[in-house]
Amino acid sequence: MRSSVVIIGLAIAAPFLGTGCSKQVSYAADIQPLLNQYCVQCHDGTGEGSQKSGFIMTNYDSVMKGTKFGPVVVAGDSESSTLYRIISGKVSPKIDMPPTGPESVAIGRGHKMTPDAITAFQQWIDQGALNN
Repeated sequence: MRSSVVIIGLAIAAPFLGTGCSKQVSYAADIQPLLNQYCVQCHDGTGEGSQKSGFIMTNYDSVMKGTKFGPVVVAGDSESSTLYRIISGKVSPKIDMPPTGPESVAIGRGHKMTPDAITAFQQWIDQGALNN
């Protein structure tokens, strides 16, 4: 009987083992500090990024509003979110954000995001892009 319970328990848990289940990503504690580190210099409302795109990244509401072209975050779907696609390098090198490469259309230069920072954005968006 006991071995049956263990087998059933493993069968129930198996889909969750090794899936990379992660902690809840907090906008205030995890995402805004990354925006401040990598993005706000140009997307503060007066910088080059804000002037060209209308994208201000100083607070949650502005991030969720997006650019003058529309929203850049699709809550629950990082792969459909322009913000994630740009910072993860899944678009043209000319749209390099933060701008680091010689092909970038942006004049200003920043520092490339770390893989952990990019993953935090992906997880935050996939977890619903909450204002938490």
